[in-house]
Formats: sequence, C-alpha cells, structure tokens
Amino acid sequence: MSDLTPALVEAGPAAGAANWLGVWTLFVKEVRRFIKVLPQTVFAPLVTTLLFMVVFKVAAAARAPVNGLPYEFFLAPGLIMMAVSQNAFMNTSSSLMVAKVQGNIVDVLMPPLSPAELTLAFAMGGVVRGLVVALSTVAAMLLLPFPTLMLREPWAVLYFGFAGALLLSSLGIVAGVWAEKFDHVAVVTNFVVTPLSFLSGTFYSVDRLGPFWSAVSHANPFFFMIDGFRYGLTGQAAGDIGTGAAVLLVLNVAALILCHMVFKSGYRLKA
Repeated sequence: MSDLTPALVEAGPAAGAANWLGVWTLFVKEVRRFIKVLPQTVFAPLVTTLLFMVVFKVAAAARAPVNGLPYEFFLAPGLIMMAVSQNAFMNTSSSLMVAKVQGNIVDVLMPPLSPAELTLAFAMGGVVRGLVVALSTVAAMLLLPFPTLMLREPWAVLYFGFAGALLLSSLGIVAGVWAEKFDHVAVVTNFVVTPLSFLSGTFYSVDRLGPFWSAVSHANPFFFMIDGFRYGLTGQAAGDIGTGAAVLLVLNVAALILCHMVFKSGYRLKA
C-alpha cells in the first residue's frame, strides 16, 4: 500500500495547493472556444466598431472639437473600450450558458478546481477575448483612413483596458450562472451592458451635460473604463484618473468575490 502512495500524490495537486494545470487547461479551453468561431467572436464586433466609426465620422464631419480633440480622435478610444467590455461579458456568459443548456457543465464542476480557480480561468478567458477584439480594432484603424492612435499614457491603456475587460468578464460569469435560458442573458446585455456602455461618454463628453446628468454619468462604472482608456490614448480625461483607477479596482475585487461565492455555493449549477 505504501508503494502506491507516491503515485497517488502525483496524480493530482496536494491538499491546499493550487491546481495551476487545471486552471491553465480550462483557460485554454475558453480561449479555443472563441477562436474556433472568429468570424462571430472577433470579426463581427470589429466590423460593428468600424461601422460606428464611419457613420459618426461622416455625421460629425463639421462638428466642433471635443475637449480640444477632433471628434474622431475623441470617439475612437470609447468605441474600442465599448467593444472590449461587451465581448468580455459575452465570452463568459455565453460559455456558461451553453454548458448549462447542453448539460456538460458537469465537466467543469467535477475536476479538482476550487471556486477561485474556476473564477480565474473563466475570467481570464473573457479578458483575452476582449483584448483580442481591441487589438484587432486598433490594427484595422491603423490600416484604414481612421484617426492615428497614439499612446500618450501606456500604463493607463494597459490598466483600464485590462480592468474593464476583467470587470465585464466577471459580471458575465455571474450572468451566465444566473441565467436559465439565453433570453435571460440577452436581457442583461440589452438592458444593462449596452445602455451603460452607450451612456458613459463613449459618443459625447460628459462635461457638456448638466450637473444632474453629469453626476449620473460619473456613477456609471463604464464611464471610468472609457475615460481612463481615452486618457491613455489622448491625454484627455473628463474625470479624475486616480479615482477611476481606484473605483475599478474596488469593483473588480467585489465582482471576483461574487464569482467565487457563486461557484462555491453551486447556485444554479448543481442539481
């Protein structure tokens, strides 16, 4: 019996040790899942973002600069960040929803993965999809006759891009677990994610709003994501960058804790 002990120990992670191989395997599975359907997961949002850019560029050809920036230079960072957030959310929410509908969610729950490890793998899969969409959009804008994007503050681009993608990816986990059918995910997308992203200063400067609506905009977490990302590319911001960075940090910690609690409880995951 003692001769079998080493083999049993090597078969899986030791008690209390992180199962990094399991985390990596689930993460790779999540990335491969959206890579297999690139026309739907990357090219479609890329085209949508470019169409927004074309329409608003033509419609605002004679529009006055926004905060000293040509309108298209002001608009581009907001559109990129909006695409990042929406696709990070869709990656995790659709992955969990499909697994529940097809009945193979058990393949995720049975392996020796802790709630924290499940959260990390799923969340990072959503982050990767959001960032891939962002890089594809930036590349397309550089190749086409769109505004030349410049890195004014690289740390802000990296931080707010990653933090925004992580926040929406985490919220996508919660939505995917909560939803019992695809219509429920669509409700969250259409009545929460899309309105918040549109009403966050993506297409306009919140400085031009009245005091009440300006305060409402500053209470929108999407505002901090887009404003911080825009600051990184243009050097212009409508709010305090330090406050925005702190708010996103707190929201991400809260969202990740919520994901951990959801996986730990087995809410709508275990029969």
